[in-house]
Amino acid sequence: MNKIETLKDTYRYICGAYYGIREMDEYDLKEYILKDIDEYIDTFIELNPIPDFDFKKEREQVDNDLPLITKLQDALLVLPKIGAPMELVLLVKKRIKRCKEDKL
Repeated sequence: MNKIETLKDTYRYICGAYYGIREMDEYDLKEYILKDIDEYIDTFIELNPIPDFDFKKEREQVDNDLPLITKLQDALLVLPKIGAPMELVLLVKKRIKRCKEDKL
């Protein structure tokens, strides 16, 4: 995989994390974390310009096409990078477990 594809995949999982956390209604402080992830996304775009890549379109596609469990798994990758509280990480893990149990 080349560097551009790796950057695209990284962008997608960061966006997935945003939309996964957006679904975490049981976490009262999610608006603060969403703001932090949004800033992380902005910084990523600024530091990693990708030619001929529609960031906005890709973000919408992640929101619409990825299953919730994937978005939550993406969140587990991003939350430590933004210094999110361990409480939220545990809530996300619990929600992933519930999603898996619901599919069985």
